[in-house]
Amino acid sequence: MDNGWKVKLSFGRNLKIHNVINSFAKLFRLPNLLIIAVTQYMMRYFIIKPFLAVNNFELQFSDFHFFLLVLSTVLIAAGGYAINDYFDTKTDRLNKPSRVVIDKTISRGFAIKIHSALSAIGVLIGVYLSFFIGIPGISIVFILASGMLWFYSMTYKKEFLIGNLIVSLLTGVVPVMVILFELPLLNEVYGDIMLKVNANFNYIFYWVLGFGFFAFTTNLIREIIKDAEDFEGDSAYGMNTIPIVLGIRISKVIISILIVGFLASLVLLLIKFIINTDSGFDYISSSYFTFLVVLPSIFIIFKVIFAKSKKDYHLASLFMKFVMLFGILYSVVVYIIMEYQLN
Repeated sequence: MDNGWKVKLSFGRNLKIHNVINSFAKLFRLPNLLIIAVTQYMMRYFIIKPFLAVNNFELQFSDFHFFLLVLSTVLIAAGGYAINDYFDTKTDRLNKPSRVVIDKTISRGFAIKIHSALSAIGVLIGVYLSFFIGIPGISIVFILASGMLWFYSMTYKKEFLIGNLIVSLLTGVVPVMVILFELPLLNEVYGDIMLKVNANFNYIFYWVLGFGFFAFTTNLIREIIKDAEDFEGDSAYGMNTIPIVLGIRISKVIISILIVGFLASLVLLLIKFIINTDSGFDYISSSYFTFLVVLPSIFIIFKVIFAKSKKDYHLASLFMKFVMLFGILYSVVVYIIMEYQLN
């Protein structure tokens, strides 16, 4: 009898702990945080490091300090997700009821406290790193990011286009932060050598910037698709998103134009800088982008144009997320090609 009660109590306690962990994973969008961390590590070890190795150069930003940079980015993003759910509780109950954790497992007061703590720690780490590389001004990026996420959740998310641009810009900054902190140290150590041969590290910066542009563009498209998916809930609470202000039909046109523009710019960049090189035609890159980026993007256009339900928009949004992921994973392809050429 006693043993039976003990089993029941233990099961109940474990179930409660599991629910709490699951709630925090939803609050902080754990998969998104992992993608942020992986993206920055990929930029460092699959893009910057191989390009430096071509000239027998090495990374100068230590592994520990780079870990702190990733931690800072992740903490600020996690704080942003927490405050977003705090302000979006009502609309999420209509748009995504299964994702709501505020006022259920996690109190509103705790959400504010955890947002403040994570954001403050993230900003402080960022400020420390900025002083460490000798450019204190870069710390403004961390302060602005934290502040923009607050105002985005509280105000800008409800405004026409502004919210979409802010969150997409912050997404695009994630990979660029890696080179911003590596470049000053590279110039400090190898600057004299680069001057002698009349060269610089701009080519590496442009590569990482390309990934940032990809992240910005695809995220902007996905944000508008998500707004179309959340049309009913956002409309009920007075949001001024593109689908609400301009209508679903015009929003479909805008999404399609953005995807076509994105694909056109991608193809031009591929032709000019990647596919046709001194080494010949790059079949690997062309095949990769054709099957994992271009064709899925074309599918998204048709899915959005003929969308009639939340489920249709949700599927289009999911496909765009995969396009974003495969865009970042192209860094692995670059790494493999670079290693092959070096060996």
